[in-house]
Amino acid sequence: MRIHFISIGGSVMHQLAIALKRKGYEVTGSDDEIFEPAAGNLKKEGLLPARNGWFPGLVTKDINAVILGMHAKQDNPELAKAKELGLKIYSFPEYIFHESLHKKRIAVGGSHGKTTTTAMIMHALKNMNFDFDYLVGASLYGFDQSVKITDAPVIVCEADEYPASTIERRPKFHFLFPHIAVLTGIAWDHINVFPTFDFYLEQFVIFINKFKKNGFLIYNETDEVLKDLVEKNARKDLNYIPYSLPQHTIVNGITTVDVGNSKTDLKVFGNHNLLNLQAAYLVCKELGMEDEAFAKAIATFEGAAKRLELVAQKNNCNIYRDFAHAPSKVKASINAVKEQFPDKKLIAVLELHTFSSLDKNFMSEYKGAMDKADEAIIFYSKHALELKRMNFLEPEVVKNGFQKENLEVITERKNLEEKLKSYSFNNTNFLFMSSGNYDGMNILTTLNI
Repeated sequence: MRIHFISIGGSVMHQLAIALKRKGYEVTGSDDEIFEPAAGNLKKEGLLPARNGWFPGLVTKDINAVILGMHAKQDNPELAKAKELGLKIYSFPEYIFHESLHKKRIAVGGSHGKTTTTAMIMHALKNMNFDFDYLVGASLYGFDQSVKITDAPVIVCEADEYPASTIERRPKFHFLFPHIAVLTGIAWDHINVFPTFDFYLEQFVIFINKFKKNGFLIYNETDEVLKDLVEKNARKDLNYIPYSLPQHTIVNGITTVDVGNSKTDLKVFGNHNLLNLQAAYLVCKELGMEDEAFAKAIATFEGAAKRLELVAQKNNCNIYRDFAHAPSKVKASINAVKEQFPDKKLIAVLELHTFSSLDKNFMSEYKGAMDKADEAIIFYSKHALELKRMNFLEPEVVKNGFQKENLEVITERKNLEEKLKSYSFNNTNFLFMSSGNYDGMNILTTLNI
């Protein structure tokens, strides 16, 4: 098999390229810019292009498949050459399905919790020496890749609802056709992709209608929007397994949870993670795993990168980093830390970085999201707005949207650094939430850790 990647430097694309090379395929690729860690990973595997740019000469008629990344534009010269030669062109999820035609497919979808739920399933299966492939959108402890493609009988996929490629605008999860699927919840986000909530909901209905006959849908019944959608679009040829918050206790900052007939202490916390755990448990149960085995495995799960990740401790103070940026994710992360440590002051810092979060018309969706924080800071940089070609977002618009008393809005990195340096660590937790990097600020250096 000969495979060519157009836009090989993507965070997940380059991982797929490496996985296919390890499977024994001949892999080539190109991109107009490749950053770390993708560049180093590709170089280590002998897949880093000799130079940046697009080279139609690399696209020849003996190529079995061309995989097109999101970064490539519709007028890409290599894409034009592939079309001219009549080559088979796949988006990333289309190719994943192609490689998993004879596997049992597990897809984890939903507006939030996809990565962590997928990671929990993978962690438990690995602990049981279960043979499986996977696709997940983050770095995970114990896994050197975020994509693995072999001849394993099962594949576990994080099922993203965003567009598949520049020429295939349908959501990625429409191409997975699962036998077992999880839906963690529905909360509207990314209005630049899904301009209305009804349009967003429709994508989940289509996803359900693509399940394999006699498949299993494991869904979060505590999410009223999701519960209503599932009930209104029920298929008679599917098996429905609703789930809710498992029984648990919190003592001295440690969560103990019931897993079927077993109990275990956890290294992660928060109601959202308990819901994720329950979904992962039900998937593993469908794959034949016993309660005790899952409980033993999940006790050692430390979370995915940037998902309530404990990055440092100082003077009885915890510093957490989280990928949260959408309203529901921000609220869940803040509530989790506050409920786990009710007697500690919580300072929450949220960077607005995505198109939706910087859109004044979306700001009202954040109402109440930071209410449980003792002190709340919103940061966004003029540089990020300029890169996205967006108008300046007035701080008053942000304050009116969040409706949080004493909310502080900061738009300069140096002012954020000064504010953070003014805090005491005494009986305090910090929670940093962002899909960006605070305009290049090093959190730990700023806090003098």
